[in-house]
Amino acid sequence: MPFLPVTKQDLAARGWQQLDIILISGDAYIDHPSFGVPIIARSLEAAGYKVGIIAQPDWHKDEDFLALGKPRLFFGVSAGNMDSMVNHYTAQRRIRSDDAYSPGGLAGKRPDRAVMIYTNILRRLFKGTPVVIGGIEASLRRIAHYDYWQNKIRNSILADSKADILVYGMAESPIVALARELERGRPINEITDLPATVCFSKEPGEHILPAADKCAEKQIFHQLNRQFYAQYQKHEMYQLNGGRWIKHNPPAPPPDTAELDRIFALPFMNAPHPMYKGQRFPAWDQIKQSITSHRGCYGGCNFCAIAVHQGRHIQSRSANSILKEARKLSGSISDVGGPSANMYKSRCKLDFPDSCPRRSCVFPDICPNLRLDHDAQVKLLEDIANLPNVKHVFVASGIRHDLAIGNKRYIQAIAKHYTGGRLKLAPEHSAPNVLKLMGKPPIERFEAFSKEYFEEVRQAGIKRQIIPYIIIGHPGTTMDDAFALKHWLDTHKIQVEQVQEFTPTPMTISTCMYYTGLDFETGKPIHIPAPGEIRKQKELIVKPKGSLRGNASRKQHHA
Repeated sequence: MPFLPVTKQDLAARGWQQLDIILISGDAYIDHPSFGVPIIARSLEAAGYKVGIIAQPDWHKDEDFLALGKPRLFFGVSAGNMDSMVNHYTAQRRIRSDDAYSPGGLAGKRPDRAVMIYTNILRRLFKGTPVVIGGIEASLRRIAHYDYWQNKIRNSILADSKADILVYGMAESPIVALARELERGRPINEITDLPATVCFSKEPGEHILPAADKCAEKQIFHQLNRQFYAQYQKHEMYQLNGGRWIKHNPPAPPPDTAELDRIFALPFMNAPHPMYKGQRFPAWDQIKQSITSHRGCYGGCNFCAIAVHQGRHIQSRSANSILKEARKLSGSISDVGGPSANMYKSRCKLDFPDSCPRRSCVFPDICPNLRLDHDAQVKLLEDIANLPNVKHVFVASGIRHDLAIGNKRYIQAIAKHYTGGRLKLAPEHSAPNVLKLMGKPPIERFEAFSKEYFEEVRQAGIKRQIIPYIIIGHPGTTMDDAFALKHWLDTHKIQVEQVQEFTPTPMTISTCMYYTGLDFETGKPIHIPAPGEIRKQKELIVKPKGSLRGNASRKQHHA
């Protein structure tokens, strides 16, 4: 199968006069299921629609937006695999010089607030044509939210962008359902009942969120987030934004194994489009030898938004589907995993019911209804490693150490065969009060896992490292906590050259705490470290280059 059309010449080669749907992306066009717009495009194509992609259009001129003409049904707009503001700016609001999703890894191929910019241009050029927004930037800005880069509460991006409808989460099923409704002739402003969508509503229903223009008041913003997290999975919710009501529908049911297998079996080219003439893409270099085994995360870390985007329900591919993909690769497979690799095939005995009040299945303690299946992951890794085309297979996406404690077979397999010398774990901090605010397990669980892991390493007579991820500056963190972290690192002879500075990103619980200065659970005031204090914490923790024993760096990516 060829790449999807990107020019009118491509349409002519297929004998097409007009596309049904045109997708605009802030990323370069890499036709692989790890990239959001191509997986949506291939899903629509499989449903029978003619789909084209305009990748990284130049927003300073109209030509790129006109390149494929007018779609019959709608334009779909995404900023790409990352929020454009996170993509462009560091935690200190400094401009980044790189963009992993652009040719050559160079920045400047997408605008700030790409969803809004692209939508405004389409509104001007194609009056009356429906515009649908989605992807991580829209998904995590779907209600009133705190914007770190402007230091203010912004409206839902649906209201600010003037798009017709917003599709959130992993949207293969909802976007096809939306296309079907438009195909039947239903006006887009009447499509208000699809799951995983946010739309405009003439009037509110029963569950009303605080109005966006009231949320600048910190107590009200705290109330908004508490209400949202308690209700978004099971109720329709309404919020007044700029004088218009928006309706937030509950998430779509997660795909089962058969559906997920079907999605990953779509005819991706598994390569960047030839128009890039062999240019390098750092994001592609990172994932081209990797395999996604599952989606979703029930970890519930407060600084992370995976659960409100991908869902808490773990959605696992079958071993046959994964092995089929592995047979197409050769040499070393860099990663087989998901948000946490060892959540593969885990499930809730009660099937993650909407009535469950827990946001996390593992914090503060592992839920007794959680059913883990580390044996399934070990068997999968063994089967991949035994393929004749595979030299090595690794788990590079990280694991939840608290889930693996006491599982000798799993720890032995990871230690001896599947870590490539360095195992990434995420204790994030050591101070109990900070870990509680983060929604992370006590540091003693990290220590317990590390002890078991290194015992397996010692018995095998091999050399391995554990690479701890550390976050500084999280809401509630004081200098005393930083000194406690330093003492813990020194005690365990862990030296780091880099740490991640907390960045408030839309719709996370930690961001709510950052803006309000209130503990999310209790509503009591907490300390919010100022930028100068965060620099002092960093200077205390980070060792000068040249003394590296463990590297705790990572980019601020949204899964």
